[in-house]
Amino acid sequence: MADEAYENPRLAALYDPLDADRGDLDVYAAVAAELTAYHVLDVGCGTGTFALLLSDRGLRVTGVEPAAASLDVARSKPGSERVRWIHGDATVLPAMRVDLATMTANVAQAIADPETWEGTLRGIHAALRPGGHLVFETRDPARRAWEEWNRAATHRTVAVEGVGDVETWLDVTDVTWPLVTFRSTVVLTETGETLTSDSTLRFRERDEVTASLTAHGYVVDEVRDAPDRPGRELVFFARRPEVHEDEVSAASSDTSAANVR
Repeated sequence: MADEAYENPRLAALYDPLDADRGDLDVYAAVAAELTAYHVLDVGCGTGTFALLLSDRGLRVTGVEPAAASLDVARSKPGSERVRWIHGDATVLPAMRVDLATMTANVAQAIADPETWEGTLRGIHAALRPGGHLVFETRDPARRAWEEWNRAATHRTVAVEGVGDVETWLDVTDVTWPLVTFRSTVVLTETGETLTSDSTLRFRERDEVTASLTAHGYVVDEVRDAPDRPGRELVFFARRPEVHEDEVSAASSDTSAANVR
């Protein structure tokens, strides 16, 4: 079940105006170019900003999103007909072979349920072509980002066309490690109406993420610092190998045995 922030049509319509600075997506677009990706799977595509950015650059893009309201916003945008939109999640995907799968905007942390996380990694692995990459970010738990999620630190007022001034802020409501739950509050100042959404994120240690990727057949090529948020996030570059390492190991063992004979 998607959070109200993404599933409620009124909140989904406010997502882009309230989060207008998406410089983080330029980093992912650069990654797609670096990896010479043509077909990209955008997991948790939300309102479609990144999928459309890539499509505008001539890439073939598939966006998958569990929140119908967010997907409706994505489909309403200019150029949306060039993107293949899938309502659902990465645990059950149609057959495809993509060069790159991404989870931007800390989507990986929003997959808090362990079984769903495992299913997501399996589903993406199956969708990647051999040699294809999965790239995603996750907050470094050591930075304790949630300590800054309070009204004093996050309150802001944004003028939204057709809506008026909108106040918004965050408040942490529970920390039961490794889960952090917080409430997003949106106030439409012209009417005084208040809308809220509760979200739970899972903070995973670097070694934990690496182990789960390896267990599902990925090779972790590197873990980078997020260039737009240095020291705050970890960016994982994982790859579906051309030949499974177990097969390579088995072949090496057979060769060694033959040499002994």
